[in-house]
Formats: sequence, C-alpha cells, structure tokens
Amino acid sequence: MTTPTPLRIDFVSDVACPWCAIGLAGLRQALAKLDGTVAAEIHLQPFELSPDMPFAGEDAVDHIMHKYGISEAQSEANRNVLRERAAAVGFDYKMQRGSRVWNTFDAHRLLHWAELQDAGKAVALKQALFHAYFTDNENVADHAVLVRLAAAAELDGEAARKMLEGNQYADEVRAQERHFQQLGVHSVPAAIVNREYLISGGQPPEVFEQALRQIAAKVTG
Repeated sequence: MTTPTPLRIDFVSDVACPWCAIGLAGLRQALAKLDGTVAAEIHLQPFELSPDMPFAGEDAVDHIMHKYGISEAQSEANRNVLRERAAAVGFDYKMQRGSRVWNTFDAHRLLHWAELQDAGKAVALKQALFHAYFTDNENVADHAVLVRLAAAAELDGEAARKMLEGNQYADEVRAQERHFQQLGVHSVPAAIVNREYLISGGQPPEVFEQALRQIAAKVTG
C-alpha cells in the first residue's frame, strides 16, 4: 500500500479576493482527487488587498473601477468571467452594482485564532467568509457577523467574540503579512507548497492537481 505524500500548503489570500475564493475551491477539489496520493495540510495566511478600507466599506464597482482604472463595462466583463469561473467550482459569486467591499483585518485575526484551534475548521470558516462576502454581501468587518460565522464553523463563538473585542493577534497577522510579502508574494492567491513551490493564481482544479502531483513526485524523489 502506498503511503500518501505529506504536503504543507500555505494558502496566502484575502477574504476580499474573488480569485482566492475560486482558488481555494479549486485546490480543495484537486486534493479530493488526490486523496490517497497526497495528504495535505492547508494553512491559511493573511493578505490585505485594501488595508485602509473603512468599516462602512465602499461600493464594489466604484472601488474596482478606481483601483484598476477601468470602465464600468470592463468591470462588468470581469465580473462575468468571475461568475463563470466561480460557478465551475461550485461557488456562487454575486458581486454587482450595489455590492460593497469591506475591511478584512479582523477577519484575518479571526482566521489566525481559528487556525490555532483547528486548521480544518479554519478552512471551513474561510469558505464561510467568502460566501458571506461574495454571495451574501455581508460586512465581514462587523464582529457580530464574524462571531456568527465562527460558531457556524463549529468554533467557540463566545471565545471568538472575546478575542475580537481586543487587539489580540493583530501583531501576529501583520507579521505574517510582512513575511509573505518579503518572500515575494504581492498578488493573491498564492499556494506555497512545503515552503518551496509556488502555485500562483486562482487555478482550476486540474491545474492544482497536476502541479501537486509533480511536487509530490519531487518530494518523494
């Protein structure tokens, strides 16, 4: 019987990044296909696309048009591509005119805390955050939203609430952000396997699967 190759995957992403939602779904589907061949642990790492975003957020369409210098028609075309790519991996992307972008720093603090409790539940929380952000247009800077999502991911909601009330893990999150930026991660998602191999972008499941097979072969040598 072949022993699965253990792999550590640091998934660097932001809750506010639709390609990150697509990429995480694609990665998890690839790992399901590799079950028995690869035994992977996903560790979530923080990245903020808009660290100065106010609590009230901004209109999503206006924000993207201004940030990337594109027209509303180009913005809509980009959203259509995202809807198609998201649907292909079972994710319901609903950003449109009237949707908002939110500050994600406290969401990253929550994810850091969740990872310390249970890495698998942290991944479930991350998926719930993506759904809240891109499907339900919820304010993921709102502690009430974050606590509810933590509890839904079978984490201790009261402990999450107490953690969020203070500034706990703020320094750790910022340190991790700097660490991956210093490693050269300036766009997300970025999946770093065994701290050595980079799979960049929100790739389809088959691309992740092929890359992970190749990496596993190198690791087992």
